[in-house]
Amino acid sequence: MAKVALVTGGTRGIGAAICKALHEAGYKVAASYAGNDEAAAKFKAETGIPVYKWDVGDYDACAAGIAKVEAEVGPVDILVNNAGITKDGFFHKMTKDQWSAVIRTNLDSLFNMTRPVIEGMRGRGFGRIIVISSINGQKGQMGQVNYSAAKAGDIGFVKALAQENANKGITVNAITPGYIGTDMVAAMPEEALKRVVAGIPVGRLGKPEEIAQTVVFLASDNGAFATGATFAVNGGQYMA
Repeated sequence: MAKVALVTGGTRGIGAAICKALHEAGYKVAASYAGNDEAAAKFKAETGIPVYKWDVGDYDACAAGIAKVEAEVGPVDILVNNAGITKDGFFHKMTKDQWSAVIRTNLDSLFNMTRPVIEGMRGRGFGRIIVISSINGQKGQMGQVNYSAAKAGDIGFVKALAQENANKGITVNAITPGYIGTDMVAAMPEEALKRVVAGIPVGRLGKPEEIAQTVVFLASDNGAFATGATFAVNGGQYMA
């Protein structure tokens, strides 16, 4: 029977590529999203993948949403915590709302999404939890103290949770994308984007599909010996 994968932020950008790749690999996929109904409807029409709307920063919404997914699609075997936002600004000018919104969506969401599924995974003796962190959680980024803090926290979450669940057949890993050719990156000023690409040794932006194929590996039986790890997919921009 096909395993069930749930991808947060799954209807656009990297998340959409992950959903499509998992679907093509034979998984039953469900995608959650926060607010862009038009994009979600288009994604569902193009892929046939069911979509569900809730705020990953709200624990009760996550618990209710996951319960609906499990009732309609099946128990979640693979959870991809991909949803994320940015609210950039220099720290000395950053507002509490800018800080809190990013921490809620990019870090609190890991608890909110993972807690409702972890006991089921432990009981079934199988699970894959994959967190999409960021290169900026490893090296930091000026103007992104909130984002860098959240994404660094993602990596700590992965390392600790992996230790707790390794003997239950559950792997927990992080992927740290560099600059990927998504709408968010494309919206950068042209000169800033040129500077970014100049700093990437392979000389180009990454592709969403390259992140997606890393997820497929980690979700598969071939990835069963990898846990607590951080997979950097950044074109050599940051080597740790």
